[in-house]
Amino acid sequence: MHIAWSSHRLRTEIPRQLLREQIAGQQIQTIDRRAKYLLFRMTSGAILVIHLGMTGKLGLMPADTARHKHDHLVLELDNALELRFNDSRRFGAIDVWSAVQAEEREHAFSSKEGIEPFGSDFTPEHLLHLAKNRQLPVKSFLMNAKLIAGIGNIYANEILFAARIHPLTPANQLSPKAWQSIITTARCILQQAIEAGGSTISDFLGTSGHPGYFQLQFNVYGRKDGPCLQCTQSIVKTTLSGRATYYCPHCQKFA
Repeated sequence: MHIAWSSHRLRTEIPRQLLREQIAGQQIQTIDRRAKYLLFRMTSGAILVIHLGMTGKLGLMPADTARHKHDHLVLELDNALELRFNDSRRFGAIDVWSAVQAEEREHAFSSKEGIEPFGSDFTPEHLLHLAKNRQLPVKSFLMNAKLIAGIGNIYANEILFAARIHPLTPANQLSPKAWQSIITTARCILQQAIEAGGSTISDFLGTSGHPGYFQLQFNVYGRKDGPCLQCTQSIVKTTLSGRATYYCPHCQKFA
């Protein structure tokens, strides 16, 4: 596998020397995800780490396809295809964990990230423990990546609507039953979003180059003043922790 990269800086500097020494010429063994990071594991034990940021995307295309201005990393594969990381706003990040340091660095990295919504420790008991002394709104709790990994703003809105929980409800006031409802709806909505290819609001594209379609299933997000699909009352929009927050005041009563 050959590698090419741009001269631009992303969120951090592109580790060109490590790419050359640890990734070039290697074979990709598996591709995993932890939180919002993709981990490309090489047969040598080295790991290529990519965070897409806000506008980053990975595309798999024929090697003779013209490269674009914001293609910041190109993995030239041995099947006449290239995997390209394109990021117009350059908020993404690329890192390399060398073979001798990969295990230690992955452990340190993973210990700082929150629990996974599809993981075995995403339970009412664990969430009750995490929320015990936290009075922050439950929506902010769900979006805190150091507590729960991978629930973004769109999905936090949709999860709380499906669970019939007001986004401003203090996290430490939720009952085990309420947390179980959040767990059930979170897994259902995230799985539906995966199957729909994600949500395209502005410029998101999947690896196939096509947009996602989960936005066609939104119940509240982006539907300010529109009728609730359950009770017909108008959807309300407010701002919470700097993020757009949508809810139905009838279906999601604030206790």
